[in-house]
Amino acid sequence: MHLKCENLQRTGSFKIRGAYNRLCTLSPEEADAGVVAASAGNHAQGVALAAKLLGIKATVFMPVGAALPKFEATSGYGAEVRLQGSVYDEAFEAAKGFSSETGAVMVHPFDHEEIIAGQGTVGLEILEQLPETKLVVVPVGGGGLIAGIAAAIKAIDPKVRIVGVEPEGAANMSASIRAGKLVEIDQLSTVADGLAAKRAGALPFEHMRELVDEIVIVTDDEIAEALLLMAERAKLVVEPAGAAGVAAVMKGKIKIDDPSVVLLSGGNIDPLLLLSVIRFGLDSAGRYLSFRTKLSDRPGELHRLLGVIADGGGNVVGVEHHREGMLVRHLGEVEIAVQVETRGAKHVEALMRAVTDAGYKLEWL
Repeated sequence: MHLKCENLQRTGSFKIRGAYNRLCTLSPEEADAGVVAASAGNHAQGVALAAKLLGIKATVFMPVGAALPKFEATSGYGAEVRLQGSVYDEAFEAAKGFSSETGAVMVHPFDHEEIIAGQGTVGLEILEQLPETKLVVVPVGGGGLIAGIAAAIKAIDPKVRIVGVEPEGAANMSASIRAGKLVEIDQLSTVADGLAAKRAGALPFEHMRELVDEIVIVTDDEIAEALLLMAERAKLVVEPAGAAGVAAVMKGKIKIDDPSVVLLSGGNIDPLLLLSVIRFGLDSAGRYLSFRTKLSDRPGELHRLLGVIADGGGNVVGVEHHREGMLVRHLGEVEIAVQVETRGAKHVEALMRAVTDAGYKLEWL
């Protein structure tokens, strides 16, 4: 399996491709009027850098809760950033209003032919670098990326399989294909914020129906495990959206045809979120166990518990000791929270049995 590392792209994702291509097609009058976009991160940075390279004024609307590193990166590329609304949809409406008022050209993140064409350059590069490719796996949000890649690759080699991967909590494209028309998801719930689109684009949807062979769904747990794998084995920092394709392959949801290419669509992740997702991935993979229990408040009791864990092969990485807490009901009791590094799901099960057999009642954290 090969990786197409768009996480190493300028601005940290593939978005610069479509944004630059879109801005290159503006007339002199449109360029003079400037451009406007709405985004919580990757598209914002792509538009900002493309505008800077082409000498065009850019205004970007971001939700108030946008991650600080993404806000600062977008500003650093020269765009005027305006915080508007609590979610992307509200920022998008504000951007449309700004476009109507000022004449600035609205740069849509995925539903425009020039954006799709720009993203399609990923597909051209894949076939240039690996002409014998039989399968390409692509994360799917609004659909612009996979639409461009599928159009480019299928035009050159129709036999290449194109498989999309959606997060379970934002599977708008697969729902639309089942319905035979665009549908909108009422509520989004996924760690892969880069794929969290309530509604796919109309143009990408048509490309998907004609050119994409299959769409599979992955869970947040699976995405977290894939992100952990990329950090540990590939030494790559990938955002949750960028790890979706790896998650699908890891879990055997896609039939691999060698040589195959999995797209890492982006690597823009807030450091605090990275820590949280890695912890989540460790939990999901059975590499990290966290529980609490009660001990008698007397010398040697904590040593006894830690001895059981050590005998079971667990590596204690954290201990919290409380004389007051949810589990403490009697004088002479203490509550202990323990974090343990483990070797996998079977090891977790064995370790938990050993601890409970030693007389401890556990509560998972």
